[in-house]
Amino acid sequence: MDVTLLTVGDELLAGDTENTNATWLARQLSARGASVRRVLVVPDERETIADYVRKWRDAYDAVLVTGGLGGTHDDVTMDAVADATGRDLHVPEASREAVERAAAAYRDANPEEAERFDLDLDVEAWAAVPEDARVLPNDPGLSPGTKVPAEGDAGAVYVFPGVPEEVHAMFDRVAEDFGGSVVSETIYTGAPEGALGPALDAVRGAFDVAVGSYPSGEGPNRLKVTGEDKAEVAAALADLEDRVADLTD
Repeated sequence: MDVTLLTVGDELLAGDTENTNATWLARQLSARGASVRRVLVVPDERETIADYVRKWRDAYDAVLVTGGLGGTHDDVTMDAVADATGRDLHVPEASREAVERAAAAYRDANPEEAERFDLDLDVEAWAAVPEDARVLPNDPGLSPGTKVPAEGDAGAVYVFPGVPEEVHAMFDRVAEDFGGSVVSETIYTGAPEGALGPALDAVRGAFDVAVGSYPSGEGPNRLKVTGEDKAEVAAALADLEDRVADLTD
């Protein structure tokens, strides 16, 4: 299963917020055997978001989008996904009720703030999702997410909030949608990366796997073998271990 990640937010591009969602989602997807083929950060621009969702939906099995949900002026992600998938936005009753419950719970828990500030939300702006899409409740937050189903050759589109806690909870609702046959194994070596080239090239040439070398300035270097056949990966890893051991003997 080939998956892409589109993270939305001017604050990410400015470095004001660390893009932990991309790392966390990539790790979750890889652990389930899916292949993450693209990761991109884009600004809060409706046309830009829609353009990438449209192109990637046609090329991959799923597009995961995070950030830009809500009712403020820069929350344009739902509009963009609706544009990209040829749908209008609407407000399902379940989505409306979820936003109203969350807003009421916040007011009850924070009566002084509710009295001090105007917390009269535009519920429709916060609760709208594309038509014919599944509503993904946002238990820790306010705005729901959504899943636009795959259609023909076009992959599914998943839309999550930007707050990491909300992303984690919402992903759990759809985690079983993702899978694949990708297998990875990792070893560590004290050999410098400059000495590893011949060993890595030999393993790549002998086995149907990808081999990655990830140097560390503070400890042993990490070598990762990835493929779609568990036995092939195991054989390649064993061969790599032998070659690396010869370097350090």
